[in-house]
Amino acid sequence: MPPPPFRSLTKAMPEQTKVMGKDWAEARREGSVDRLRLTLQTALANQTAITFELGCGHGHWLAAYGAAHPTEFCVGIDLVTHRVERSQRKQALAKLTNVVFLKAEATEFLDALRPTQQLAKIFILYPDPWPKKRHQKNRFINAANLDRLADHAVAGATLHFRTDSEAYHDWTREHLAAHPRWQLVEGTPWPFERTTFFEDMMKAKRDLLAVRLP
Repeated sequence: MPPPPFRSLTKAMPEQTKVMGKDWAEARREGSVDRLRLTLQTALANQTAITFELGCGHGHWLAAYGAAHPTEFCVGIDLVTHRVERSQRKQALAKLTNVVFLKAEATEFLDALRPTQQLAKIFILYPDPWPKKRHQKNRFINAANLDRLADHAVAGATLHFRTDSEAYHDWTREHLAAHPRWQLVEGTPWPFERTTFFEDMMKAKRDLLAVRLP
């Protein structure tokens, strides 16, 4: 007698499979956050005020910023391994003791920070604009992530955002204007210029500045 036909678990139990997938993803994320906490114990040891770049790319901008601001402790993160490795080489070659580059997902990094590890300055340069409407849910700037940033930012911390995308600039302005813990500040120039690998490819600079309210 031939064996019974194979039945897909997904087709047979779609809701159960969906729940199992969600549980697995949440457990995997919790594990990543726990590992990051251990990494940050060493990488951010005794640091209480952090200058943070979300999406550091190849490290051009933050390495130059750290060299020009030796009294600030700077942390840059990116998800792409070779970008982080290039950033780390720049840090090592320049012997920058106040700059650290780490491979990390942004929300996991923020959730791994301890209460004493607070953000004093936040820089987001040319994030993926996710231009298609169905993909806009993937944009980093949203109410939940602005809450995350505020949770780990000191009162008066600055959030600097730069994009070449008019749509993402408008989106970010609207979200910051609507958020109760951030206040937009108009007319303030970008605090530090250094042409980067990605900026060379961009056609425009659209900047925003917001301050963390007490």
